[in-house]
Amino acid sequence: MSYTFQWRPVLRALPEMLWGALVTLEIAILAMVIGTALAVVLALAKRSGNRTLSGLADVWIETARNTPALFQIYMIYFGLGSLGIRVDSYTALVVGITFNNAGYLAETFRGGFSAVPETQIRAARSLGMGAVQTMWHIVLPQMLRAVFHAMTNQMVWSILMTSLGTIVGLTSDLTGVTQQQNVLTYRTFEFFMVAAVLYYLISKTFTVGARLLAWRLFRY
Repeated sequence: MSYTFQWRPVLRALPEMLWGALVTLEIAILAMVIGTALAVVLALAKRSGNRTLSGLADVWIETARNTPALFQIYMIYFGLGSLGIRVDSYTALVVGITFNNAGYLAETFRGGFSAVPETQIRAARSLGMGAVQTMWHIVLPQMLRAVFHAMTNQMVWSILMTSLGTIVGLTSDLTGVTQQQNVLTYRTFEFFMVAAVLYYLISKTFTVGARLLAWRLFRY
């Protein structure tokens, strides 16, 4: 059985696929930014010594890390929908990836905070720096150095996780556009091959950019 490649349908749909790639990147960046902020809060809650805050953070982290991302997105889209809370597919995907990112990054950040010597924190406080100043000028810069590469990996994972949007009916991202074109043209192999290349290029570009940024920020 022979297969004849036909690339013209892919070339005609390429502008739409590139637009879908931008939507994919938008979702990943949005989920990463919000997830990072929430992860810092969760990590600090774990270190706070308050049993209630630590317990709530534990529930979030353990749920995010020990259940499939697919399940989390399903629960946000279909679970909330069954309770009468309507969430569109774009929002469900962003919230699902954000929830997952926050859970994974919280543990990463907790390790990063632990890597900062306690003596430096005490020295900063003895010099008259407040808790917020100490966190901003002493703790966070060193913590970010320790976790930067793990954050890069999580961002790449976020980019790839956006492909799960198709299960909740998202059609504007790269996978959604690819699936639509596949249904219209039946050129499955060609379209998904190009989509895979685009995902690779997005992820690789971000990884290289992150390495250059790390060299610029942490070379001393």
